[in-house]
Amino acid sequence: MPAREMRMEMFLRALLRRDFTKAKAHLEKLQKMAGSDEWGRGYGKAINGFMSALKDNDTDALIVQLINEHDREKAEKLLGHFESILEHEFRDEYEKGYYTAWVEFLKAYLSQKTLALKR
Repeated sequence: MPAREMRMEMFLRALLRRDFTKAKAHLEKLQKMAGSDEWGRGYGKAINGFMSALKDNDTDALIVQLINEHDREKAEKLLGHFESILEHEFRDEYEKGYYTAWVEFLKAYLSQKTLALKR
């Protein structure tokens, strides 16, 4: 598993535990890995949004709904949708970075064994 995907999994696990101190450390490492170009800024925007929405418990946010509902089917549909967005040639680098973060997050989310119990 590539380093960024492993770090995303650690970030997700910290978020699932609501351990925002650890999540922030993983977020900072993810941002460093993503870089500061347009793609990296898009990626950073997404992961910062994940953290902010969960910290604020924004129940309208997609990420909060996923974490609270443990809805694998919804996550699988979103993963397919975001992967298809990444295939669009007209997407700029910022958008590609943003949706890559979502794809990596959803893959990490779907790989969690505790989620497999709830269908």
